[in-house]
Amino acid sequence: MEIENIIKRQRRFFETGKTLDIGFRMAALRRLERAVRGMEGQICRALKEDLGKSETEGYMCEVGLVLAELREQRRQLRRNSRARRVVSTLANFPSRGYLVQEPYGVTLVMSPWNYPFMLAIEPLAGAIAAGNCCVVKPSAYAPATSRLIAELLAGIFPERYVAVVEGGREENRALLEQRFDYIFFTGSVSVGKLVMEKAAAHLTPVSLELGGKSPCIVDRTAKLSLAARRIVFGKLLNCGQTCVAPDYVLVERCVAEALVRELAYWIRRMYGEDALANPDYGRIVNRKHFDRIRGLMDEGKVIYGGRSREKTLQIEPTLLYPVSGEDAVMREEIFGPVLPVLVVDSMEEARRFVRKRPRPLACYVFTRSSRTKRMFVRETSFGGGCVNDTVMHLTVPGLPFGGVGESGMGAYHGKAGFKTFSHEKSILEKSVRLDITARYQPFTGWKRLLIRLIGQR
Repeated sequence: MEIENIIKRQRRFFETGKTLDIGFRMAALRRLERAVRGMEGQICRALKEDLGKSETEGYMCEVGLVLAELREQRRQLRRNSRARRVVSTLANFPSRGYLVQEPYGVTLVMSPWNYPFMLAIEPLAGAIAAGNCCVVKPSAYAPATSRLIAELLAGIFPERYVAVVEGGREENRALLEQRFDYIFFTGSVSVGKLVMEKAAAHLTPVSLELGGKSPCIVDRTAKLSLAARRIVFGKLLNCGQTCVAPDYVLVERCVAEALVRELAYWIRRMYGEDALANPDYGRIVNRKHFDRIRGLMDEGKVIYGGRSREKTLQIEPTLLYPVSGEDAVMREEIFGPVLPVLVVDSMEEARRFVRKRPRPLACYVFTRSSRTKRMFVRETSFGGGCVNDTVMHLTVPGLPFGGVGESGMGAYHGKAGFKTFSHEKSILEKSVRLDITARYQPFTGWKRLLIRLIGQR
């Protein structure tokens, strides 16, 4: 009942029209940015408590990205909100066509546990910029961050404008029974399907940011040491619990052994000989995921790492090699610090391997060959990615982030986030000074001729 009342209050507030005012939205974004800056230390401590993230990683991968998104939304707000002119047609002379951005109304943002602060606040920034009210549902698997988000948002926004609903599955179910005007969900494919099913009952539009097995392709022309360094960086952020982390590597046979040596070298360089003793190395979110990841590790194919510590829910950075497409580790998204390396004889074989599987959220290509780059950038379907790097496309506000097919639908970041939470309304404004009568019956000979002439232009 409380959830239902929150939504009713937000709907009444939205109907007052206050959120349509650009100044109101700008002030809200500024308040949110100031609050995030003021609670930076507390946010990083909450991330450490929930996931073992170091302060530096917490800032780099969550707080810093949120602040960049808030700045971008403020910077682009007036431009994004303007009506956009569209060329009209001769049949409507004299007239003008334009597009008007309008907010959906009362929106829902459901965030996951792996980046619990960023993936709650970045979509919220888009919803606020577009002029919506919003209910934020943080993940119960990150309780410290959930409490902090509730405290932060309650301190700057009234509940009738932005509200936080904490809790687990019961609260998720209760929220999805309500009628929202837009739902933004980040999480697993299985839960995403449920969200879409529930949204369909009210014909509510959705954005689904899901996941999948994101490949990393390395050809014979790649600069191997740099490729390995960047792959290790992207794979081991948040202990591999990143939706766009490289899930597996496809490497050309002639450089496979050298790449594996470089991967092992850079793991040691970044995390030390004993990563489990490194205070900046995080942990797996809970025992369920810890056991699942360990179950994917074939001990006969572990060539680096493989150890784990149950007490702290930590799994050592682990390389599996050589792996085949039929191995258990290739049947589901790993979402942990385990990297399978598969060997291919050509880039064409690598492309066939990727295209036979569900379309991934990300794809990474390490090459100095324009042919290899074109093969994957132009001719292979995935949400987004990098050439000669991993995960860093997320840090560019002007690059929309989202999936395709099984990895999700819709996109956000910067202008794309504003558009996601906006309905683009088409308007044709006609002059009252002149009325071309050819469209009106009776259709005499000259009218038929004029209609055909106009239709050909």
